[in-house]
Amino acid sequence: MIAGVDHHPPNHAEVPSLVDGMCLYVNQNWSRGPIHLASYLMWRVNWIHPFFGGNGRTARAVSYLVLCARLGFRIPGTPTIPESIAAERGPYYRASQAADTAWADGRIDLSEMEALMTGLLAKQLLAVHRQATGNPDRL
Repeated sequence: MIAGVDHHPPNHAEVPSLVDGMCLYVNQNWSRGPIHLASYLMWRVNWIHPFFGGNGRTARAVSYLVLCARLGFRIPGTPTIPESIAAERGPYYRASQAADTAWADGRIDLSEMEALMTGLLAKQLLAVHRQATGNPDRL
């Protein structure tokens, strides 16, 4: 069981092949946008749920690592995307549920997760802008 969502993880015997498939998807889609890849990993690691505990932290870390790697730099600013998700999980749970629903219909639709990740990236970068201008209200 996963707190906050209706998802029931797959049988533990399926985990190795599901992780292989997840990695294959990322490798085959590396040229797609960084937000897409980060969103996919954020959802898919938690969907597979490969660990007894720490799946959320792992998903946030892997997703953010791939986002930074795909961009080619460490993203400045705080709170970071993983910190923002950990602080307010509701939007993440809703985006995950939407991706789960699409998956149950046989398709990958990460539009809600991508919108969430895009907004959180903007929030992180806005913090840098505000720090640089010295004005917390200036855009």
